Amino acid sequence: MTGAPEEAEPALRRDLGTIESYATLIGILIGAGIFKVTSQAWELTGPSVILGYLVLAPVVLATSVAYSVFLSTPLGREPGGEYTHISRTFHGYGIAFVGAWLKIISYVGALAYLAVALADYVIPLSRGLLSAGPHRLPLALLSLLVTYLVHVAGVRYFGRAQVAMCVLLGLAIVVLVVPGLFVIQVRHYRPFFTGGFSGFAASLPPLFFAYAGFESLAQAAGEVKDSTRRLPSIFAKGLIVTTVVYFLMSAVAFGAMPGENLRGSEAPMADVASAYLDKSAAWFVILGAVMALLTSLFSTMLVPSRLAIMLARDRLAPRILGRIHPRTGTPIVGLSLTFAAAALLVVSGQIGLALNIAVFALVLLYLLHSVALLLLPTLDPALFASVTVGLSRRFQKVAAIFSILAMGGLLAVQVEQDFRTLRTLSFAERVSRQSLTTVELMLMWAVVGAVLYAVERRRVAAGS
Repeated sequence: MTGAPEEAEPALRRDLGTIESYATLIGILIGAGIFKVTSQAWELTGPSVILGYLVLAPVVLATSVAYSVFLSTPLGREPGGEYTHISRTFHGYGIAFVGAWLKIISYVGALAYLAVALADYVIPLSRGLLSAGPHRLPLALLSLLVTYLVHVAGVRYFGRAQVAMCVLLGLAIVVLVVPGLFVIQVRHYRPFFTGGFSGFAASLPPLFFAYAGFESLAQAAGEVKDSTRRLPSIFAKGLIVTTVVYFLMSAVAFGAMPGENLRGSEAPMADVASAYLDKSAAWFVILGAVMALLTSLFSTMLVPSRLAIMLARDRLAPRILGRIHPRTGTPIVGLSLTFAAAALLVVSGQIGLALNIAVFALVLLYLLHSVALLLLPTLDPALFASVTVGLSRRFQKVAAIFSILAMGGLLAVQVEQDFRTLRTLSFAERVSRQSLTTVELMLMWAVVGAVLYAVERRRVAAGS
């Protein structure tokens, strides 16, 4: 007599369709980058920020090719993104684990940053009811809580909310851009390069923050219907739409008013809208900015917990981190830890400890991911044979090499800036100013990740 069959472990639910997938991708892209970082990059290079977005677009598109290829294989049905792709291609966990750990740290820092940025836009949206002093911190924490609760409820609610917010965001962009095209003054674009070549190059890493995170859609692969067919094309089309939006918004921002007026602005697009729109239209644009930052928050919250699922499956993290709630189909433990860590960073004011490595860590992962694509036929012929995306192998190679060279260039720019800081400020000064370099933070978090990896592997070996 046989016993009753064991119940299958709860799994992620495939409740996201094509529209929700586009909303996830566009939601994380059209957020803090264009609504916050644009004015910061202007201080480095002036109106040539507009060109910076166009220069980075083919780089990001080339980098997305690796994701499209891997997602068209059976790996495209699993969460984990480049961690899953790199670990399976290289048949090892060490590099992939450290990369995943750095990515988790980056995304937690990004969550905290986005929550504070959102508060900066909600305050002017309130029309005087709220002020930065007493309300900024509570608003940031409230936005994290709302994001967390929606994710806990289920991915279908995340998808529906994301679509609704993207519709409002799209309408707000139209309200900002269309009238703005008619008030552009060419003189505001002069001089176009205020910092020379070095200033323009220095502006590319922070501008890349606008594109960084596009790969978060790959983390939702376990929750997208027919993911191996849908996701590859969504990457390319979504990035092209985003680039057009970036170009138009930055062209209007620096053409409608002098860039100096945006220096140090906490809500630059709100200031731009107020320059040529009536109060009601300007308020709607600010609402769109709030939607943009909320959609970024929603997409960013998704990533760490899905990475944790794959790490737990590979026995590189405690199994509880990968546990999926049977009723909601969500990794509540992973989401709770993500929320707690981001909230702690907001309250402590130490966002920079996690956020400052975000672009560097992601660029490094993009580089490794493109290397994996380049070596895929040699290292894993069976996986390569399962590729279904309609891109020739020659095109894949060219895209991978171009991405590797571009990512290497971005890393070199950041490292050069870091060494300049190391030469001018002592360690004590960097600590007191909360301006530790990216290289220092990367090494610090990488060592922590390596220790965690070694401890977990030893624990698993002792228990097996």
